[in-house]
Amino acid sequence: NQVLEMFDHAYSNYMEHAYPADELMPLTCRGRVRGQEPSRGDVDDALGKFSLTLIDTLDTLVVLNKTKEFEEAVRKVIQDVNLDNDIVVSVFETNIRVLGGLLGGHSVAIMLKEKGEHMQWYNGELLHMAKELGYKLLPAFNTTSGLPYPRVNLKFGVRHPEARTGTETDTCTACAGTLILEFAALSRFTGTSIFEEYARKALDFIWEKRQRSSNLVGVTINIHTGDWVRKDSGVGAGIDSYYEYLLKAYVLLGDDSFLERFNTHYDAIMRYISQPPLLLDVHIHKPMLNARTWMDSLLAFFPGLQVLKGDIRPAIETHEMLYQVIKKHNFLPEAFTTDFRVHWAQHPLRPEFAESTYFLYKATGDPYYLEVGKTLIENLNKYARVPCGFAAMKDVRTGSHEDRMDSFFLAEMFKYLYLLFADKEDMIFDIEDYIFTTEAHLLPLWLSTTNQTISKKNTMTEYTELDDSNFDWTCPNTQILFPNDPMFAQSIREPLKNVVDKSCPRGISRAEESLGSGPKPPLRARDFMASNPEHLEILKKMGVSLIHLKDGRVQLVQHAVQAASSLDAEDGLRFMQEMIELSSQQQKEQQLPPRAVQIVSHPFFGRVVLTAGPAQFGMDLSKHKSGTRGFVAAIKPYNGCSEITNPEAVKEKIALMQRGQCMFAEKARNIQKAGAIGGIVIDDNEGSSSDTAPLFQMAGDGKNTDDITIPMLFLFNKEGNIILDAVREYEAVEVLLSDKAKDRATIFKGKAIPNYIIDSNLEMENMDQKLSENDSHKQDSEEASSASQDVSVVSEEPEEGESSGAADPDSVPPPEVGGDSVSLPDQDSGPEEAAAPEPACAQGADQPQEQQAETEPSSKANWDNKVQPMESILADWNEDIEAFEMMEKDEL
Repeated sequence: NQVLEMFDHAYSNYMEHAYPADELMPLTCRGRVRGQEPSRGDVDDALGKFSLTLIDTLDTLVVLNKTKEFEEAVRKVIQDVNLDNDIVVSVFETNIRVLGGLLGGHSVAIMLKEKGEHMQWYNGELLHMAKELGYKLLPAFNTTSGLPYPRVNLKFGVRHPEARTGTETDTCTACAGTLILEFAALSRFTGTSIFEEYARKALDFIWEKRQRSSNLVGVTINIHTGDWVRKDSGVGAGIDSYYEYLLKAYVLLGDDSFLERFNTHYDAIMRYISQPPLLLDVHIHKPMLNARTWMDSLLAFFPGLQVLKGDIRPAIETHEMLYQVIKKHNFLPEAFTTDFRVHWAQHPLRPEFAESTYFLYKATGDPYYLEVGKTLIENLNKYARVPCGFAAMKDVRTGSHEDRMDSFFLAEMFKYLYLLFADKEDMIFDIEDYIFTTEAHLLPLWLSTTNQTISKKNTMTEYTELDDSNFDWTCPNTQILFPNDPMFAQSIREPLKNVVDKSCPRGISRAEESLGSGPKPPLRARDFMASNPEHLEILKKMGVSLIHLKDGRVQLVQHAVQAASSLDAEDGLRFMQEMIELSSQQQKEQQLPPRAVQIVSHPFFGRVVLTAGPAQFGMDLSKHKSGTRGFVAAIKPYNGCSEITNPEAVKEKIALMQRGQCMFAEKARNIQKAGAIGGIVIDDNEGSSSDTAPLFQMAGDGKNTDDITIPMLFLFNKEGNIILDAVREYEAVEVLLSDKAKDRATIFKGKAIPNYIIDSNLEMENMDQKLSENDSHKQDSEEASSASQDVSVVSEEPEEGESSGAADPDSVPPPEVGGDSVSLPDQDSGPEEAAAPEPACAQGADQPQEQQAETEPSSKANWDNKVQPMESILADWNEDIEAFEMMEKDEL
C-alpha cells in the first residue's frame, strides 16, 4: 500500500505539472522540455518530445493493478504523442524507454483485452506506433559494421543534411548490444523480420570483436572499424545491459548461441572482474590488472542477473556489500571506491538495486530482502520526497536535491518494489509469463514460438570449449537450491555485514570461498601475503616455492613438476604471470614526469639539473613554461611545520626545508605566508637518491589546497645536499624550478654570459647529444629486458601525506621479477606487509602509504630463450600506455 501511495504521488504530479513534457522537474513543479531548459549534455538525449515518462510508465500501471489509469494513459499516448519530431535522440535510450515502453504497453493491453474486462476497444495502436518508431531508428544502422550510430534524428535520420548527427565514430558496447529484446519482439509481434536481423547483426559483430584471450569486451567501440576505443571492461556503465541481453535473448528467443556467448563472457567475468564482494574493471588485454579503483552504481543490476543465471552465492555477496553502502549513505552513490568512500556523489533515483533485491527474494524466499525493500521505501520518503514528486539526490553526503525525476523511476523502481511485497492475489496476471527488459518492460515469453524468421544456426561450438559444470542452472529453483537450509543466504551475508565500516573486503573475497560447494579458486597474486600460512600452502600445492634472500627479500620460483596436479601447475603459472604483470604495472605507474631544479648561479650557470618530484597542489609547473626563478634560503624552523621565524630571509626567495613531522601542504602554507615564491622539500632519509628510488608526488592534506599557489618540489637526500653544499660554499645560490631543464640561452636571455660558458656550449651540446643517445639505447635495452629485472620493494610509514606514483589507495607494491622467478620484500622483516592490494584498511582509509622500488639489471637475462618477438613486446607496451592514458582521462 505504501508503494502504491508513493507511485500515485509521483505519477499524479507528472500528469498534473509536466505532461505532455518528457519528464517532471519536481523542485520547480513543471515539465522538462528539451530546448527550453539549459542543456545537460548527453543526459538530454533521452528526451525526444514524445511524453517519455508516460510511455515508460504504461505497463507499470497494469502491474500495480491500475487498469483504469492504464486505459486513460494509452488513449493519451495514441492521441497526443508525435514520433516525427526534428530532434536528435539516443538510439539506446529511445529503444529501451520508448520502443520498450510501447511494446510493454501493447503486451499488457492485449492480455487485458483477452481477459474481457478492459481495453476491448484496443486494436494494436501502440504496436503500430512501435513499428513507426522502429523504422525511425533503422537509419542509425547504416554502417559497414552493423553497429548503430549512437544518435539519430527522428525526422531526418542520420546522413540527411538537416539531421545534425551522423559524424560520431564511437558507441558504447551496451548502446549497440541492448537492442535484441525490443527489436526481436517488434519483429515477432509484426512479422517484419528486419528489426531482429539488424539487432542480431550488431550483437554478432560485438561477439566477433571480443578480446579472444580474455573473452571480455571493452566499454566503447569504433562503429566503423570495430576497434576498441576504451579497453577497460566491467559489468557497470557502458557494458552492463549487453551481458543482460545475451542471457535474456536466450530466455525469450530460445537461441542456444546467446546462452553460449553469455556463459563464455560470464566465465571471464567471474575469473577476472569478480573479486567478491567487489566487481572491479580490468583491462581486456591484461585482465589481471585492475583498470580503476572505484565502482559505479549501475553494476547493482548484476546480482539480479546472476540470480537469473542461477549463481546465487556471489549475487548475495555483492548485493550485501551494496546494501552496506546504502545504509551508510542512504542511497547508492553514482560511484564509490574500493574502500567505500564516495567517488561521485549523485544519485538519480536509480532502480538497479531494487531490481536485484526483488530477484534475490524470489530466489531465496529470505524475508531479509523484504527488510531491505522497506529500507529503500523509507529512505525515498524521508530524503527524496518533495511536494511535487521525488527529486534525485545531487549529493548523498549532504542530502541536497537535483531538479530531476527520470522516467525510469516510474518505469522500474515502483514496479520492482511492488512485486517485492506483492502476494500472488495482488496481481491481476501471472508475472512469470513475461521477461523484463533492462527498463523493466514486459515482453511475453510466447514470442519465442511466434514468427521465427531467423535461423538458429549454432556457430559457437566449433571453437569454444566450456566447462559445463559452471552452467548447470540457467534459472533458479528455490525448491532445489534451498530445500534444507533456510539460513543459506544469511550464512553468506554474515561475514559481510560490517564490510563497509569495519573490515576489509579483500579479507572476505577468498577466505569465505571454502563455504561453497565448488572447488576453491586459485590464489590471486594481488591477494598474496607472504606471512599468511594458508597462502604458503596454496603456493606449495601450485609448485611455487619461496626463497629468503640475504637482503631481506623473498623470491618466488615455480617448478611445475612439484605441483600437486597439472591443473595446480597451470594455476601456479597463472599466479606467476599475474605477479609479473603487477610488477610491470607498478613500474609503469611510478614513471612520473619529473620536475627539474636547475642551479643557474655562479659557477653552475644551468649545468647542474636535479631531478625533483612534483606536488599535487600549488603551481603546476607543466603549465608555466618559464618556471619560477629565485635565490634559495633555508627556513627556521627547518621542518617548516610552524610559523616561519625568519620571514625576512625567505621573502621573495625559494625556501629550503626538511621533510618530516607534518604534512607537505602545511609546510607550503607556512612558507607562502612568509612570502616565499616557491619551496623545495629535502628528504631526511640519509643517502636517498632519485637514482635508486622512484619519484612520488607530494600529496595534499585531505583538505582543499586551492589556497596554495606557489610551486613545491621534492628532492631526495643526495640531490638536496648538492644545493645545501652550494649554499655553504657560495652563499647566494639561484635556482630555476621548472617542468624540464632549460637550455642556457633561455636562462641567460638578456644577461651577460661568462666567456667560458659560450666557448664550451658546443662541447656541452655534443656531450648532451651523446648522453641522450646513450640514454636512448640504455632505455631500449632496459625496457626490452624488463621481464628479466629484479625489483625490490621497500614499504615505510609515511611521515606526511605523500602518495606513490600510482596515487591509488589500492595500488600493489611491485614484486621482484627475475627471469624465471618473482621476488617480493620479506614481509616479516618490516612494520608493514607490502602486498596489500585491495584497500589497505590495515592502515586505515585515510592513511596513505609510500611505496618505493629500486630496479637492478639482472644477470639472468637470457635472450636466447625469448620466444616473443620484439614487435610484439613493443605492441604490448604501446597498448598498456594507451590503456593507462585512457584511465587518466576516465578519472578526469
